[in-house]
Amino acid sequence: MLFQVYGEHAAYQWIGMISVFIGLIVANEIARRSKAGGIFFFMIVPGILTVYFIAIYAGVAMGAPWALANPTYVHMNSWFHYAKLYASLAGCLGFMVLKYHWGSLGKSTWFKAYPFAIVAFNILIAVVSDLQSAVMAWNSTYVSTEGITLMGGWFNIFNAMAGIINIFCMTGWWGIFSSKKQQDMLWPDMTWVYIIAYDIWNFCYTYNCLPTHAWYCGIALLFAPTVAAFFWNKGGWIQNRAFTLCTWCMFAQVIPWFMDYSVFTTDSVNSVTVNTVVSLVSLGVNIAALVYVVYRAKKLGVNPYKHPVFEGTNDYEKAMARREA
Repeated sequence: MLFQVYGEHAAYQWIGMISVFIGLIVANEIARRSKAGGIFFFMIVPGILTVYFIAIYAGVAMGAPWALANPTYVHMNSWFHYAKLYASLAGCLGFMVLKYHWGSLGKSTWFKAYPFAIVAFNILIAVVSDLQSAVMAWNSTYVSTEGITLMGGWFNIFNAMAGIINIFCMTGWWGIFSSKKQQDMLWPDMTWVYIIAYDIWNFCYTYNCLPTHAWYCGIALLFAPTVAAFFWNKGGWIQNRAFTLCTWCMFAQVIPWFMDYSVFTTDSVNSVTVNTVVSLVSLGVNIAALVYVVYRAKKLGVNPYKHPVFEGTNDYEKAMARREA
């Protein structure tokens, strides 16, 4: 058992997770299908929330009781949550620039490498957080600034290694296209091989470092973009991931009670043995994914970062069929 989903609140926990999953899929569809939806979710809402965050911390600096007791300040004050929110937002905005061909950036060839760069940066944020836990509590525990008990150990190192390897599993960096209706930014070479390796690594990160959030951001949040990519949005997984991640981060930052102190709260088992097994699986899967990338690159005789390596596969060809003429 990975999560404590038993007892009197078990039904609420499952309802909560399924609701988050459905809610993120719906939000993603609204954001991807129109410029107005994307502008609302990733310009207007973040703009309002940024003012809100600044007001909170200005109030904290002045010692205002309302700010010091604000749930966002008490429960979501770590550097990681703000870094992840704004890094994912940067991804959403950049992907919109590319799919709508906004300005000179949206029309330039060199900017097609931006998705790789921003995804790599987002991964490194989590890698640093994993290593932070290892340093803060090697073979022991510590309480974070948000009041969460975290463990540290070899499992953090194993998963940090998996995250770094995962960066090198991204192939065809310049193979970025807009879909025919400009609903999606497509990265055709980002097939199931990368998606599964990423999902397992990211689940492990949330399990190691976000034990009170992993039920939601390690399952519902990861399944939402993956289900969309597998069934109706071929080639659009990374856009799905950015849109759902940013939406979740904004929700979690403002409504932390949902995860941290309500009937929907679900804790990870928080066991060294379980964390270690999950981390070793993450490392093993990402090594296997990288080996497969190298195999495909050699088979096709191409540089896996300059050229696609999954050309000819079912997922790649279906994604390419969706691109603009």
